[in-house]
Amino acid sequence: MPRLSYRKALTRALTDEMTRDESVFLLGEDIRVGASNVTPGLLKRFGPDRVLDTPLSEQAFTSFATGAALAGLRPVVEFQIPSLLFLVFEQIVNHAHKFPMMTGGQCSVPVTYLVPGSGSRTGWAGQHSDHPYSLFAHVGIVTVVPATPADAYGLLASAIRHDDPVVVFAPAAALEVRDDVDFATLAPVPLGRGVVSRAGDDVTVVAVGHLVHDALAVAEELADQVSVEVFDPRTIYPFDLDGLLDSVSRTGRLVVVDDSNRSCGIAAEIITSVLERVPLVAPPRRVTRPDGAVLPFAPVLDRAVQPGREQLTAAIQLTMKDRS
Repeated sequence: MPRLSYRKALTRALTDEMTRDESVFLLGEDIRVGASNVTPGLLKRFGPDRVLDTPLSEQAFTSFATGAALAGLRPVVEFQIPSLLFLVFEQIVNHAHKFPMMTGGQCSVPVTYLVPGSGSRTGWAGQHSDHPYSLFAHVGIVTVVPATPADAYGLLASAIRHDDPVVVFAPAAALEVRDDVDFATLAPVPLGRGVVSRAGDDVTVVAVGHLVHDALAVAEELADQVSVEVFDPRTIYPFDLDGLLDSVSRTGRLVVVDDSNRSCGIAAEIITSVLERVPLVAPPRRVTRPDGAVLPFAPVLDRAVQPGREQLTAAIQLTMKDRS
């Protein structure tokens, strides 16, 4: 069975969707040369009319994508740096997201915003290492964070086919993950549906994006002590709360590991949503970046700010000792 990397899964999804639907086109900074290693070869295959290099004006080309979508096309906008989303929050949230609702559904804005390399890249420092997916979930934009190559392919394909804006965060720490994949089985993955990556009985660990792999490793390490169930939401908004409640109702315990800032993060929302509906046998715990974290340039400090396996192990062990 061939091995597929997460990064190449994104490339394959773009290739397949552009082949399937001529209204799909790409735009972004340096995508013709494949600066992020996600778009190489696409210019040669699809030509300059469908693979567009843009000026260094994120607000301009994001607005351009909105207009193209209103005109019937399906643009995919690549942002090489997650912090660039702060520059275009207005264009995505106030324009692309709201136009369909403010016109009573008379228009659709099918734009996909792809962020290959979100979160930390060692040495990229404070202005390049954010993971702002909670912001887009907060305003109600479809937001996905795939963990595996198959899901990277399937969720990106579903995002491109969706009739509303979708932000796809591809974590830097996941881009080189490789899995054995039967290419014939690659298919769109439904938006808003999570998956149990590992079954367990004692505690549910919700892991976002690349942290699914850390959660699986910790679950294996603790297998002789604790039976850990790992739940991968895949889509941050809409969130598969029913799927998570099914898990937590069986285990009675909850830990969330999330590589974004603690205050107002998705981990807090997940915990609150569960506590409103299911009684737990122990207080829930979350493993995140610190409040208001800005990742330093120094690699050792960079890693110290991010949630890791040791923190997750400690949180699981604590919740197993605690009782409400």
